[in-house]
Parts: sequence; structure tokens; C-alpha cells
Amino acid sequence: MRDDFTERLGERLRELRRVRGLSLEALATASGVSRSMISDVERGARSPTVLVLARLATALGTTVSRLLGEDQPARTILLRHAEQHAIDHPDGWQRRILSPVLPGVEFELIRTTAAAGAVIGSFAAHATGSREYIAVETGELTVTLDGVEHRLARGDALYYAGDCVHAFANHGPTECVYYTAMQVAGPPHHLRPEEAT
Repeated sequence: MRDDFTERLGERLRELRRVRGLSLEALATASGVSRSMISDVERGARSPTVLVLARLATALGTTVSRLLGEDQPARTILLRHAEQHAIDHPDGWQRRILSPVLPGVEFELIRTTAAAGAVIGSFAAHATGSREYIAVETGELTVTLDGVEHRLARGDALYYAGDCVHAFANHGPTECVYYTAMQVAGPPHHLRPEEAT
């Protein structure tokens, strides 16, 4: 179903792709998202999942926030709960973007709620120099970085360089709420085999 939000998302994706000088084929290769899916999203004919958005944003050297929202140049920005982009995934988790999109700033603050047993999935490596910080508010979270698992409990925090494949899952018996602060350095300089599939 075509709506204003889906159309605006498609326009922003197409604009960012063209600014980066990428063809549909080049973005498909860089992101691991099919050319037809990218074309459908750009035309506003299809709404992508969170993981597809994340792969496209990473390939473009930007954040999901920038794909979803327009720049807000004000010095002070209040984002009411109803104005925040929240994306629900059918596998039992929600990603809520808490940060505004600022001109020239590739930063994202995210609140994720994951039901017991929810597997959020794997995200592609960002460019070298990218940084991610995780803080668990409630429950348990398993963060896997290039195949190495780190188990976090309530109150635990983790920092890692964002240029690795990172995956998240709640293997615990209760809901997990965690926060991610992410600074993206720019377009990836190389593709890892995991990103090309």
C-alpha cells in the first residue's frame, strides 16, 4: 500500500543514492538488498523491513534516522513520543529512534524492546571509525560481534567499533529493553563476504 511516508522514504533513498553517485545495481551490490527491492522502495511501492533499511543505510554510509526523517537544523529539538519513528518487527521487537536528524551529523540513538526469545538479527559492518554503544535497561541481551558472543544483563554496557558484523538476540525469559548510540563514520570502504550475500 502506497502512503505519504513510504513515498517520502523512497524519495530520500533515491536522493541519497544519487548524491553518492551509485546506480541501483551498485547499491544492491553494496547492501546485499536486491535491485528490485531497492527500486520498489524508491518508487514508494514497497515498505522495507528494519533490517533492509539498516543494510541500505550502512551501504550509503548513513543512519536509518536519515532515511526516515528530514534534517532538523534547530539548536533545540523536542521529539515527543508520538513523533518518534517506531518500527515494529513481526519477530517480536520494536526499534524506536529517539534522536533527530541533524545536518551533517550521522548519529543515532535507538531504544529497542525485544520480547523473550526474540532474535533481532545481524547488521552489516559500518565504515572504519564508526562507533556503537549499548546499554541494557531490563532483561538480557546477547550481542555477537564478528562471531564472538557477549552476554549483557540489566545495567550492563558495551562499546565496540562499528566496523564489524553485529547481531542481537534476547535469549532470556523476559522482555529486554536496551539502548544503542551509534556514530557512523561514512561509506564503507570495502565489502565483507557476509554483506554480499
